[in-house]
Amino acid sequence: MNTLPLVISPEVRTALAERRPVVALESTLITHGFAWPRNLEVARRIEQSVRDAGAVPATIAILKGQPMIGLDDAQLDMLGTTKGARKCSLRDLGIAIGLKQDGATTVAATMLLAQMAGLHVFATGGIGGVHRGHPFDVSNDLEALARIPITVVCAGAKALLDLPLTFEHLETRGVPVIGYETDEVPAFYSRRSGIAADVRANSAADVAAIVRARRALGQEGGELVCAPVPAADELPADVAELAIREAQRLADERGVHGAASTPFLLAQIAELTGGAAVRANMSLLVNNAAVGAAIAAALLES
Repeated sequence: MNTLPLVISPEVRTALAERRPVVALESTLITHGFAWPRNLEVARRIEQSVRDAGAVPATIAILKGQPMIGLDDAQLDMLGTTKGARKCSLRDLGIAIGLKQDGATTVAATMLLAQMAGLHVFATGGIGGVHRGHPFDVSNDLEALARIPITVVCAGAKALLDLPLTFEHLETRGVPVIGYETDEVPAFYSRRSGIAADVRANSAADVAAIVRARRALGQEGGELVCAPVPAADELPADVAELAIREAQRLADERGVHGAASTPFLLAQIAELTGGAAVRANMSLLVNNAAVGAAIAAALLES
């Protein structure tokens, strides 16, 4: 059986060889999350947050069918200005690679390629989950968390989802939900959801201890580390909920569903909140990157 070749950037390859911390980053926020030129601004701010915290960023994408682990500035620019890049979850990876397409990786696809490259920590904004009013529309992110041994740092599941059902699904699949300096799972834009985390971790070292124990036990899948959005940039939960309900009403009215639903809903929520949702999103992405870097460093400590 042929082994898929990964192109690992020189910076990431050197960091791995020298046992320095590396944090995987997704690329759908560049192609489907933010419009140009904000998409590139956000991507570079996230990478800089990883660097400022003492780790090396590895943004993951598919360029002309080639899986890339770490993008340079020119490649980021190309991805950020390319029209029609495929949004790649697990089912799409083989399509994009086989047909030599450009593709941006979702949480699930990023996890798989990061694990293949020998990375252990991945920082993102919010994971996918169970869609409101559509309980059979379940993101592949949840399946990936149950099967791929990567520690994922996020601000919870995207608030536009059915959060109780999403976290019930993770419990069923044996994925531990770790609150980072919080007892409660955050709700993406907001710091609280009313859903208890499985455990509170007060430091990156606490998270690393849990991860090491799970790996020693040979347990399948990863860990979900939930870090709340910084308080100064939080979108109040009631404001967020009103915008989410209206955005969902518009999506249902226009028949938007499946892979198209999340980008549509996020855009509507941004407009309905006068940009406050975008500010919260940018803030939590940068914060999660720094938390991911701290965890990646702690995992390397003996």
